[in-house]
Amino acid sequence: MTGVKCINNSLKDKRILAIFLTLCLLFSFTACGKKSNASYNVYKTTDELRISSSYDAKSNIQLMGQNLCTPTDQNSEQEAANDIGTSKSAAVYDITDNKVLYSYNMLNQVYPASTTKVMTALIAFKYGNLDQEVTVGDDILNLETGSSVAHLNPGDVLTLRQLIYGLMLPSGNDAAIAIADAVGGSVDGFADMMNKEALQLGATQTHYVNANGLHDESHYTTVYDMYLIFQEACKYDEFVQVISSLSYNAYYRNGSGAAVQNTWTNSCRYINGKKKSPEGVSVIGGKTGTTGEAKYCLVLLSTSSNGHQLISLVYGADTVYNLYLDMNEILSSSQAKLIGQ
Repeated sequence: MTGVKCINNSLKDKRILAIFLTLCLLFSFTACGKKSNASYNVYKTTDELRISSSYDAKSNIQLMGQNLCTPTDQNSEQEAANDIGTSKSAAVYDITDNKVLYSYNMLNQVYPASTTKVMTALIAFKYGNLDQEVTVGDDILNLETGSSVAHLNPGDVLTLRQLIYGLMLPSGNDAAIAIADAVGGSVDGFADMMNKEALQLGATQTHYVNANGLHDESHYTTVYDMYLIFQEACKYDEFVQVISSLSYNAYYRNGSGAAVQNTWTNSCRYINGKKKSPEGVSVIGGKTGTTGEAKYCLVLLSTSSNGHQLISLVYGADTVYNLYLDMNEILSSSQAKLIGQ
C-alpha cells in the first residue's frame, strides 16, 4: 500500500506542475498582447545603455536635432515641382513651429562661399573672448586677387568683437584669417574646430578647410546643414545684432600705434537698402556669399507678418539679381502659407 501511495502522490505532483506551467504560458501570451503606456526614446535608451554599435560625437546628432526642422519633413514629389529656376538649392524654415515651408535640393552638396563666415562667427562667439585684443598677422596677405576684405593690415590691433563686424558686414576674408589665428591658433586649427562644431550640430554633410569660404573642392555644405549652423549662431544676441547692422565704425590702432578708423557696411542688400523684401516679411539680417564656383548665395533671418521667425536660404544663383529674385519668391510663397493656416 505504501508503494501505491507514493506513485499516486508522484502523479499528483506532476499534474500540478503541468497545470502551473500551462498557466504561466497563458499568462505570458496574454501579457505580450497588451500595449505598454511607457514612452520609449530609442536614441536616449541606446545611448544611455551603450547598446548602439558605436558611441561618439555622431551618436548625439539625432538627439540634438529633435527640436529642429528635419529633412524628413520634406515631400520629394512636391520638392521636384518647386524648382525656382537658376538657383541650385533653396529652403525656408519656420523656426517658430519647426516646419519646412519650402525646399528645393536642400540636401544636395553646394559650395558655401562667404556664408562660411556664419560658422566662423559662431566659433568666435562660442569659444573666443570678444574683448581680447588681436594683432593681425602677415598671413592676411595670402588672399586671392579680388577677395572681399575689411582693409586690415598686418600689425593692426583690434578686439575680437571688432573683427567679427569686419568679418560679417563687408565679408572680410582678412578678418576671417585674423579670427582663425586668434581663436584656433592657425587657419588649420580653426578649421578643425569648425568641423567638430558642424558634427555636434548635426551638419554631417559639411566640411571646412578655411575660415572665409574661398573655394576648395573639400570645402562644402548643404542648405539643410547651413540652416542648422545659422540657427545656432542666431541664439547669440550679439550675432543677430551684427548681421542686422547697416554699418559699423571700428576704431583701433595700427602696428605703429597710430589710431585707425574704418567703416564697414553690410553687404546684404535687404539691410543696405538696395533690395526690398516681400510684403509681410521683415528681414532681420543675413550673410551673403559669392565665388565663381559657388555663384551667388544668401542666408537670411526674417519675421513673417504673423510673428513667425524664418530662416531662408538660396544657393547657386547665376546672378545677384536672380539671387534676390529667388529669395523674394520663396519668402513670399512661405508668407502666404503662414497666413493661410
